[in-house]
Amino acid sequence: MADVNRGNRPLSPHLQVYRPQLTSITSILTRITGNALLIGSLMIVWWFLAAATSPEYFAYADAVLTSWFGDVVMLGSAWAIWYHLLAGVRHLIWDEAKMLEIERAEMLGWGVIIGSFVLTIFTIVVV
Repeated sequence: MADVNRGNRPLSPHLQVYRPQLTSITSILTRITGNALLIGSLMIVWWFLAAATSPEYFAYADAVLTSWFGDVVMLGSAWAIWYHLLAGVRHLIWDEAKMLEIERAEMLGWGVIIGSFVLTIFTIVVV
């Protein structure tokens, strides 16, 4: 039975009462990038399967992959790979019970964010 004296308060903390911290945002983004990497991976698998199917079908898949849409997905995938990798390293550091203080944890968060953009730009320039 619901408590009638509860008023108009939320059942649990949510975005209206809870101010997200850098560590929580980067943790959520780690999960999102891990799942989003599936899109780029599926596009690459589709491209390989098209190459094994026929020249016409490969031309179609290649046109999609090299279009502006494909470029955006591949750029996003490159960033997601770097972000996810660096966030994984951050979690390995935390698993060793190191850099858990708020200031150092936030420093790691910024390192993951900035590092992922720098490494993505490096990847674009080199590749």
